Amino acid sequence: MSTKAKIFLLAILIVTVLGGIFILPSTDWGREFRPWRLGLDLVGGSHLVYEVDMSSVSSLERDTVMSGLKDVIERRVNLFGVSEPQVLAAKQGDSYRLIVELAGVKDISSAIEQIGETPFLVFAELSDEEPVQEASVNENGELELNFDPTAQFTDTELTGRYIQGAAVSSDPVTGQIVVSLVFTSEGEELFAEITERNIGKPVAIILDDVIISAPVVQQKITGGQAQITGIGGIVEARELVQRLNAGALPAPINLISQQTIGATLGASSLETIVWAGIVGTALVIIFMLMYYRKMGIYAALALLIYIVLVLSVFKLFFTMTLAGIAGILLSIGVAVDANILIFERTKEELRKGASREVAITEGFERAWPSIRDSNITTIITSLVLYYLTSSFIRGFALSLLIGVLISMFTAITITRSLMRLGEGVGSRM
Repeated sequence: MSTKAKIFLLAILIVTVLGGIFILPSTDWGREFRPWRLGLDLVGGSHLVYEVDMSSVSSLERDTVMSGLKDVIERRVNLFGVSEPQVLAAKQGDSYRLIVELAGVKDISSAIEQIGETPFLVFAELSDEEPVQEASVNENGELELNFDPTAQFTDTELTGRYIQGAAVSSDPVTGQIVVSLVFTSEGEELFAEITERNIGKPVAIILDDVIISAPVVQQKITGGQAQITGIGGIVEARELVQRLNAGALPAPINLISQQTIGATLGASSLETIVWAGIVGTALVIIFMLMYYRKMGIYAALALLIYIVLVLSVFKLFFTMTLAGIAGILLSIGVAVDANILIFERTKEELRKGASREVAITEGFERAWPSIRDSNITTIITSLVLYYLTSSFIRGFALSLLIGVLISMFTAITITRSLMRLGEGVGSRM
């Protein structure tokens, strides 16, 4: 076996050991670096469905209003300390809906009350009074002075209902990205008065008690149109437009469905499915060892590496749900299936009288087309499920997709390297 292949296996071994430490919730490093993010079906919480009243919103502006409402509700949900909130926009016929998943939230009634409030946007000018500071003691026992940034501004009469709309545009002179605002006739007069008395000063735009922009007034603005300059980029501009339109075009939301899962039920489900995964994996390993003997050891090692890699990827980037775990467990069978194809092809070559080195090479080459085609069909199915179904099915599809991709890597690359390493020391299959 080449030195390069041995270095590769050593690197995989190191990554696997670190990954194993990382995914264990009992280890300090794994818990502090990135704690497990569990869905509400595992830790309890509520699944809320809101219907958005679009009766006062034109059809052309509804998508923008939905994006703005989604952004506002996400920021509201974050105030509850939810580990991984899910806010999804959906359309069912002529009905526009927002789906909110709150995992681990204890005060559900308070959360529902705050989420259901219509976004409130107001323009505010600098206050002549000094903001009141509040003292607090930090973790190190040191005294800190805190104050609310919005406290230095005083609300004006100009609110979101005086805005006709906001849009991303570019300055015809400089070509820079700007956000254009159009006011109603009443808003035009209020905005002119505000800008006249605040030349050279910032005017804050506050949405749900959070400052989303504070442009400095350059001159008195009349005509009912204004531009916000100094935007960082197109992404920032679009986000600001969504927030402005969410406050400018109030679209009340009504709670039409609520499903609550208790924390005890979630913990019980998690424990059950974890044990199911352990028992299922153990049975698969025992079968491979009994049927394939020496080659079963390679499959078992590759399978354990596969499980560690998949769980590490999920802990780093995704929220773990029951549907996601089901997809991972299913992908374990896919990973073993690839090894079975490889081993059977290798045994065929050995029966023909080929040397072990040739048998291994031919086994992998002949098994690869079948492995490739079967995995491609699974990948296509996963993609279809992910893009054309609801959130729970999407979680299953995503975990299955990631599992299949990683299983192809472990079955082809790692299993082959392990077999060559084992045969290189003179052992027999």
